[in-house]
Amino acid sequence: MLLARVAEVSGQVAATSARSRKIGLLAELFAEAAPEESPLVIAYLSGRLPQGRIGVGWSVLKHVVPPAVEPAEQPTLTLAGTDAVMDELAAVSGPGAQARRAELVRGLVAAATLPEQEFLIRLLSGEVRQGALDAIALEGVAKAAGVASGELRRAVMLEGSLPRVARAVLAEGGAVLGTYTLRVGSPVQPMLAHTAAGVGEAVRALGPCVVEEKLDGIRIQVHRLGDEVRVYTRSLDDITQRLPEVVAVARETRGDGFVLDGEVIALDPGTGRPMPFQDIASRVGSRLDVATAQAALPLSPVFFDVLAADGEVLVDRPGLERHQVLARLLPEPLRVRRCVVAVPEDPAAVEGAERFFRDTLARGHEGVLVKALDAPYVAGRRGRTWLKVKPVHTLDLVVLAAEWGHGRRTGLLSNLHLGARAADGSFAMLGKTFKGLTDEMLRWQTERLGELAVSDDGFTVRVRPELVVEIAYDGLQRSTRYPAGVALRFARVVRHRPDKAAAEADTVERVLAGD
Repeated sequence: MLLARVAEVSGQVAATSARSRKIGLLAELFAEAAPEESPLVIAYLSGRLPQGRIGVGWSVLKHVVPPAVEPAEQPTLTLAGTDAVMDELAAVSGPGAQARRAELVRGLVAAATLPEQEFLIRLLSGEVRQGALDAIALEGVAKAAGVASGELRRAVMLEGSLPRVARAVLAEGGAVLGTYTLRVGSPVQPMLAHTAAGVGEAVRALGPCVVEEKLDGIRIQVHRLGDEVRVYTRSLDDITQRLPEVVAVARETRGDGFVLDGEVIALDPGTGRPMPFQDIASRVGSRLDVATAQAALPLSPVFFDVLAADGEVLVDRPGLERHQVLARLLPEPLRVRRCVVAVPEDPAAVEGAERFFRDTLARGHEGVLVKALDAPYVAGRRGRTWLKVKPVHTLDLVVLAAEWGHGRRTGLLSNLHLGARAADGSFAMLGKTFKGLTDEMLRWQTERLGELAVSDDGFTVRVRPELVVEIAYDGLQRSTRYPAGVALRFARVVRHRPDKAAAEADTVERVLAGD
């Protein structure tokens, strides 16, 4: 299949907001592609490279952006050929690596037509945002293969990979879906949660439920079969060698043939309070030898679910029953704290859940998860039977710049550069966001920021720091990229505040004090 066809569908999907239309476009594309090409189609439309990080940043891309490199007149690039170049890029290392990467990227872009060039630049820069996420791609594969989306979803849940299942079902038909089952040692995609505004709202929505601490750690999935233990991340990366303390806990656990779902956290030895997520991520990704990293920051696993035990698959069992199995396997210190709300109509029960939420925040955790007691474990989906509740932080920040959008946002200023007032009167950048913006907000801010523009390099428009926006965010993380040393986590626009002057925006001091 030609890359031009994928670029074309990417643009078409980006141009429509109708889910059914997106699914139809993807189904047509998967029907045209050879089964072995489907994993690449899924990856590229979702803005991912199968190779992961390939060392290509803006320092390389800025030299090949159209019209810097003349486009080809006719499309000749294939998916396989493009993937081969990505393999070469991923393999480059050592002296002269940057020059070699630039050479490979320039050759690839020079072989592309203008639409392909634009798609490649977005793909390499991580800017493919046309809404063809895995959930929609799954529906497109199901339609192309003529299978029920629920059956395909379950197979993907158990196999842990939409690309692998898509290739099989498109090649062999629906009968292959029945061959997938949960296997200890093979990771599955974790179940995720939707958001609720408050604990009371979540309890009313779910009925009989349990409220659990939401830990700000790294999600882990632990598999044990005999003496073999494997530890996987939320993205199914194997990090077994980096977490010897988790392996030790798994080997000491009574029972066998199990799969546990939980988090790995770090506790301050002096206060017992949880340490920042970034510290945990640094420990897991440390280049130090494991013993040295472990001594510097010991980690503790805490588990909240079990997907299999003693060789029995439990994902279809109610959450209440799964927890009973978990309690049999693990002592209380290794299980997440929880508060059962058996009778949600009882005001005292709801107040108890609210109090548990407040106590959880006081202990330093980021919020709670409210889970229906009768809910099965639906891996790989953001289920409505799990609801997360976290306090909402908001700041009034100043727009320092904005980036031109892609896809449906082409011609609109989208990604906002956000700053807080510094002590010297300047503005310190805290991060970027394009989330939370409606079409009307995008149109308005494009017009307003156009009036404030001081420069435009074709990608980023620098503006006078005058427009204030209200930003919701989930917390702060340390960052060497920004001058204040911190960045906003999961920032999203609540509303524009043209009624506020930049001098009324929040200060860096207030941001740091409010975390």
